[in-house]
Amino acid sequence: ETRAPFRFDYERFRRSLRHPVRGGRSGEDPETRARRMKIKEMMKFAWDNYKQYALGKNELRPLTKNGHIGNMFGGLRGATVIDALDTLYIMELEEEFQEAKQWVEKSFDLNVNGEASLFEVNIRYIGGLLATYYLTGEEVFKSKALELGEKLLPAFNTPTGIPRGVINLGRQGTASAAFPFGMSWSWGWASAGSSILAEFGTLHLEFLHLSELSGNPVFAEKASEPSLAPVGNIRRVLSRVEKPQGLYPNFLSPVTGSWVQHHVSIGGLGDSFYEYLIKSWLMSDKKDSEAKKMYDDALEAIEKHLVKKSAGGLTYIAEWRGGILDHKMGHLACFSGGMIALGAQHSAGDRRQRHMELAAEITSTCHESYTRSDTKLGPEAFRFDAGSEATATRLSERYYILRPEVVESYMYLWRLTHQPKYRHWGWEVVQALEKYCRVEAGFSGIRDVYTTTPTHDNMQQSFFLAETLKYLYLLFCEDDVLSLEDWVFNTEAHPLPVNHTDLKA
Repeated sequence: ETRAPFRFDYERFRRSLRHPVRGGRSGEDPETRARRMKIKEMMKFAWDNYKQYALGKNELRPLTKNGHIGNMFGGLRGATVIDALDTLYIMELEEEFQEAKQWVEKSFDLNVNGEASLFEVNIRYIGGLLATYYLTGEEVFKSKALELGEKLLPAFNTPTGIPRGVINLGRQGTASAAFPFGMSWSWGWASAGSSILAEFGTLHLEFLHLSELSGNPVFAEKASEPSLAPVGNIRRVLSRVEKPQGLYPNFLSPVTGSWVQHHVSIGGLGDSFYEYLIKSWLMSDKKDSEAKKMYDDALEAIEKHLVKKSAGGLTYIAEWRGGILDHKMGHLACFSGGMIALGAQHSAGDRRQRHMELAAEITSTCHESYTRSDTKLGPEAFRFDAGSEATATRLSERYYILRPEVVESYMYLWRLTHQPKYRHWGWEVVQALEKYCRVEAGFSGIRDVYTTTPTHDNMQQSFFLAETLKYLYLLFCEDDVLSLEDWVFNTEAHPLPVNHTDLKA
């Protein structure tokens, strides 16, 4: 018997949202509105320059006024277009949104060769396309997301089902019925051919939505049943493997399903795995209790073993290398204030209070890493050791590449506490970006935050448009714009809807 073709009921989905997507815009003070409009102007400036000098390339090089392709996305192009779509839409930059959409319709080619990062393609391209579909209902975004999602499936073709980090999107190499396309392999730099926690642990939200929209269970099956492929299977492997002190190391073998070495961090390599546990639970409308338990247990282990207080009273999360603590925190780890606050909303009593305090303290430490620099922008990593607190001691860690994690935490803490300091801190970042990162043709990262005459790195990262400017904008919006009741942000700040109701037509 033939199954009727699956149809996702978009209209019904829109009715299930508790708030209008772009909010009701009621009763706000003029200063807040003016600040939001400034951030909107920055987005338009970043986009217009990308469009003029680099449209179709992955990023803009604003000093040389040309485009950059890079090797992260294989043969895929237009990373900035896909990353910017939902931000343009939310900011009501209608003309610019249409320019971006037109590029997707006419020029976005998925039949490409080249080695791509499974993680980056998932969070930027799949995430951006899914979010824009859910926001607009335009079919082109859904069909591109599903087509690209299918090309990622061969990465899961490993003995454990834990995907490797690199996939060739072209149609060559070994094929099978389940995996009709190309080959995959691990990163050359990853320890002994291992897969990376933050990479294979950051697929869940997007793959559930691919499953939901396609009606094709190969993407997830309801991941609440961990026996099913492929993201449910990742969780099964992780629940089986022994966790040192309850912590999850950053490197796992896709062949044996065991840890390759014992380096634990809440910054790069580990970060978004933890974020996707709490967000999977929220996205499931709090039905995915397994994700919540994994998150609670992991956070408990982090509190017990990694959370430290410096001599000067700053709370930070250290890294753990086989039992030895490294007292540094990466800029990437600064997302954790927002994550812990988000999770705390759904805890009871003293635990809720303890976690809200921890979230506020970590966010405050990350703010210190910004205020202790000459530019008022934070370094890539900062240390707590002899005589230095919340500052980068190594030259190689003093750069700022337009990263979003600190303002991301400001946005969550503002929404969850409404303490004015978070908006104040966000505005400090806007002013610093304008002063030190804005150049004639876009925004550029800087090589040293500790000098008021920094050198620019000539790169306008796509995540600056996807995340940094979006979180800053939302910080100065009313709470009903992309309400946390309706939306969960993927780790590239692309909003994916909470599953309020079963939407099969």
